[in-house]
Amino acid sequence: MFRKAAVPTVSNGSYLQGQANGKLSSMDSGQPARKGKVVLKKKVTLLRGISIIIGTIIGAGIFISPKGILKNTGSVGMSLIVWTVCGILSLFGALCYAELGTCIKKSGGHYTYILEAFGPLPAFVRVWVELLIIRPAATAVISLAFGRYILEPFFMQCEIPELAIKLITAVGITLVMVLNSTSVSWSARIQMFLTFCKLVAILIIIVPGVIQLIKGETQHFKNAFAGNDASVMGLPLAFYSGMYAYSGWFYLNFVTEEVENPEKNIPLAICISMIIVTVGYVLTNVAYFTTISAGELLLSKAVAVTFAERLMGNFSLAVPVFVALSCFGSMNGGVFAVSRMFFVASREGHLPEILSMIHVRKHTPLPAVIVLHPLTMIMLFNGDLYSLLNFLSFARWLFIGLVVAGLIYLRYKRPDMPRPFKVPLFIPALFSFTCLFMVALSLYSDPVNTGIGFAITLTGIPAYYLFIVWDNKPKWFRKLLGK
Repeated sequence: MFRKAAVPTVSNGSYLQGQANGKLSSMDSGQPARKGKVVLKKKVTLLRGISIIIGTIIGAGIFISPKGILKNTGSVGMSLIVWTVCGILSLFGALCYAELGTCIKKSGGHYTYILEAFGPLPAFVRVWVELLIIRPAATAVISLAFGRYILEPFFMQCEIPELAIKLITAVGITLVMVLNSTSVSWSARIQMFLTFCKLVAILIIIVPGVIQLIKGETQHFKNAFAGNDASVMGLPLAFYSGMYAYSGWFYLNFVTEEVENPEKNIPLAICISMIIVTVGYVLTNVAYFTTISAGELLLSKAVAVTFAERLMGNFSLAVPVFVALSCFGSMNGGVFAVSRMFFVASREGHLPEILSMIHVRKHTPLPAVIVLHPLTMIMLFNGDLYSLLNFLSFARWLFIGLVVAGLIYLRYKRPDMPRPFKVPLFIPALFSFTCLFMVALSLYSDPVNTGIGFAITLTGIPAYYLFIVWDNKPKWFRKLLGK
């Protein structure tokens, strides 16, 4: 059923070079293609690329609980400024990834760029943490939001049973895995539809908010900067929450090899998506404040539902459904993209060989998709997922900061590398500093949880030497790794 995937050949001196050894050539390499070879098809158009980015960024957060930023800024005006600045900073990061995606035309995102710039050890640590903890936990958390809100219309008068939430969540996770294992085209089409649903959901909030502004409902914007003074620690934590809400702009780089005309479509998709998301996020928060005061927003468990109940009457029942569809889109986009990271890491010899195999008929990286299913189920039914994400949220920004620093390093290490899209140097410098500052802040403000996350990340170092460097492994151990 499976056949070994393509071996990457990026550039001279790169850790991404592969040996031929009878394996298939890369789609983007200069090697002649073998007749009947099995590769991932280039099925991600500009519109599908936009849907991947928007559909993954916009999850449950903007609809359920944007109060983290308000809590840490202390005022309505400052919270709107933070939402705007976080959107601009995220655009800067996305532009850096656009440059990397057009000069290193390989899938894998963070993993590939760290491997290219800094070598195999930090790249392995990145994919190790992603596979074992970050991706299963992140998928489980967004899936729980999907389960809760898809059941919300059926339990309006009572509390939803936790078991029911987890069971419907498990069904949703399984459906996403099956979809991504079956067809790239259908996964992309459904992602486009769900992205449309997300934008409709945002418009359902923005349009009534604009009408409220026209009616003169601006009382919550008077003295917008008055309120509790933001502490020195509060503002950086607000930026941390905001950057988390915008995270997802990097997912198109995970599927670079499947993007049509990546030199043109990757920068365009990133710029269009980030402008749409930033404008949508800011206007959504403005809409909330036309109807809900700052104090009421901090007390609300689901801001969008509270907003809809006050303005829309019975139509407010549609809001939980749109939130559930939004969560499902984030689940689908995340699995679609991150499975390509595992695919590429396996192709480089950093994960078991089976994960770099492609289904001969469906042309999907089926093993790299389904490996997430049991790990996600374990996370779903075992432990406090939100604490787990808090342990490891710093790792995301540590490695993203490292990737963007690697862009600066590659400018000097390999100045002759073709760069169809190039950003001014101050953009990666500012963005990498922001990421590393947030990491340092989390170590200072929450040393226990961050320390646990740091310790889990460090386990990737002995794992690298055990699984990758150690040559004289017992025969049974090599079989286990698929070697």
